[in-house]
Amino acid sequence: MSEHDAEYLGSQFGLEIDGVELARFTAVSGLGYESEVVTFQDTLADGKVITRKRPGRISFPDIVLKRGLSADNSLVEWYQTVVDGQVERKSGSVVIYDQTSTEIGRWNFENGWIAKWSASDLDAGSDDIMIEEVTIAHEYMERA
Repeated sequence: MSEHDAEYLGSQFGLEIDGVELARFTAVSGLGYESEVVTFQDTLADGKVITRKRPGRISFPDIVLKRGLSADNSLVEWYQTVVDGQVERKSGSVVIYDQTSTEIGRWNFENGWIAKWSASDLDAGSDDIMIEEVTIAHEYMERA
């Protein structure tokens, strides 16, 4: 099996902004892109009407990252720029690490900003770890 055939078994996911790692996460979603499908009718030379499909606009889902709640406030501070009406758009990467903390994959995004920050519900009768969830909206993504 070649390196290109290997499956990613990520155990941690890092968020880098402008080449500096801000945090590591235990779950990530939204790494991808989707092409709109444009459907139109076409008439052939013999008069037969057929339906054709072609790719339209490309869209990029928001990136959602989750981890145990941390005392580090860098993500909350970034989100605060949105609340204050001074959105700081940043480019960065979601980095996939294996069990030995070796980088095994990377997704780069451009013009991102935190669209949502939340912490899990609090319950004094539970021993569950509080979870921090961050949603990053962005304009472009590529797999490096």
